[in-house]
Amino acid sequence: MATDRTELITRAEAWLAEDPDPETRQELAALLATGDTDELAARFAGTLQFGTAGLRGELGAGPMRMNRSVVIRAAAGLAAYLKAQGEGSGLVVIGYDARHKSADFARDTAAVMVGAGLRAAVLPRPLPTPVLAFAIRHLGAVAGVEVTASHNPPRDNGYKVYLGDGSQIVPPADGEIAAEIDAIRALADVPRPEAGWETLGDDVLQAYLARTDAVLTPGSPRDTHVVYTPMHGVGRDTLVAAWARAGFPAPTVVAEQAEPDPDFPTVAFPNPEEPGAMDLAFATARSVGPDIVIANDPDADRCAVAVPDPGSREGWRMLRGDEVGALLAAHLVSKQASGTFATTIVSSSLMSRIAAASSLPYEETLTGFKWLARVDGLRYAFEEALGYCVDPEGVRDKDGITAALLITELAAELKQSGRTLSDLLDDLALEFGLHATDQLSVRVEDLSLIADAMRRLREASPASLAGLTVTSSDDLNKGTESLPPTDGLRYYLAGTGGSGVEAARVVVRPSGTEPKLKCYLEVVVPVASADALPAARETAAAVLAAVKGDLAAALGI
Repeated sequence: MATDRTELITRAEAWLAEDPDPETRQELAALLATGDTDELAARFAGTLQFGTAGLRGELGAGPMRMNRSVVIRAAAGLAAYLKAQGEGSGLVVIGYDARHKSADFARDTAAVMVGAGLRAAVLPRPLPTPVLAFAIRHLGAVAGVEVTASHNPPRDNGYKVYLGDGSQIVPPADGEIAAEIDAIRALADVPRPEAGWETLGDDVLQAYLARTDAVLTPGSPRDTHVVYTPMHGVGRDTLVAAWARAGFPAPTVVAEQAEPDPDFPTVAFPNPEEPGAMDLAFATARSVGPDIVIANDPDADRCAVAVPDPGSREGWRMLRGDEVGALLAAHLVSKQASGTFATTIVSSSLMSRIAAASSLPYEETLTGFKWLARVDGLRYAFEEALGYCVDPEGVRDKDGITAALLITELAAELKQSGRTLSDLLDDLALEFGLHATDQLSVRVEDLSLIADAMRRLREASPASLAGLTVTSSDDLNKGTESLPPTDGLRYYLAGTGGSGVEAARVVVRPSGTEPKLKCYLEVVVPVASADALPAARETAAAVLAAVKGDLAAALGI
């Protein structure tokens, strides 16, 4: 034990000696001074792993935290990878959000790129992630970096990497970059000049805003009144500018959440999907009476939508990402869109039926826009976690600004004919069956609990859930004809005559960005008439609840 402690102290002192950040140096020095070996062990238990999500973790000193030392190594690894790919003189464009340390991490990345012989350009201020994704293609860059932890808690930050096609990295690029990072021995070996990169002006932002016009139909109705929250993030100014260009009435911005604030003081988690996150938006909506409520997450690549619901306590109902995804698909079909519609294996299957009814190509990918963006001939993509790509030629990633524009245009068109988004959802249920989705999500402190739950499920696969027979299952670790291997399990279930359910599907997987086990549930209930919709929704809710209970028991959580 004494040897282990000595080794731990030696590693921490070596890290301290080369740490360029006074704040984390002071933090680590205090841990060494107090002899807090438990905390030191947690921070030096390994290194943050660079993967297809790049890096993401809690801010702090040490290799298991997000800090300038970790970011400098990541940037140096990316630069070495780009040079190995023959892109040694190319441009890397860098964006960042308003979280703690984001601007520092962006500057460090620019310095490392210039020191490695590449060119670097940094966006002028904290801006939405979609602006960075757009800038990569617009400027002809060989790669892009966005410093953001999206909707993670305030203590986190992250590092997202895109290649020159404007989409996020996937294997084998992630592994090759990780190997280059691991090859770096000392920060002193990484040249970091004090200058030499470009700080961009507003030209790129203006070009992005000009591109947002393309998602709307010229002359379409624009009379939609919106309450909007940027959730203490960076979306407000860009969305308001896009609104003005489009000719929509100026949105009512939720005052308490309007300014960027890395502490996210009004929410437990800065994610529109989390309980309570939309309370202030709904309070504002009750006072001004808009047509819809829209929220972005803090880096504005996701878009949440809420509709009036007189029967609820708040008076508003958050639409699920699957519902918004189907609404946007139906809207694009009505606009005669052509090309491939795509979603992920954990999202609702309703879009497959919408696409088939219009003879449009349809594909499913693994979870994440890093996969969706690579679909051939892509015209539209969505994932259930509030991500939508409605202009893949401009932004090959999810974009909460253009998605907000398009759903607001749809609301305006429906309003002109005396209808609402809820009415269109009813129409889709009548035509294709009610596709109801839900999620069982378990946050853990100990990641081994997730591995144990997945092992239990693999060893004792359920024969039925909620009385529905499991007709087939896939261990996604083995891959399929159309999907590369990933840690996940998928079950297809059949309804019975008495259940009222046509079919169901369950996908279980560890989260790629948070310490969570996620289970994605869908049931399909046939609907014979509008009068039958309330009963169909009750049936779906009851079956989803029963599936959750049975699945939790099978997982042992």
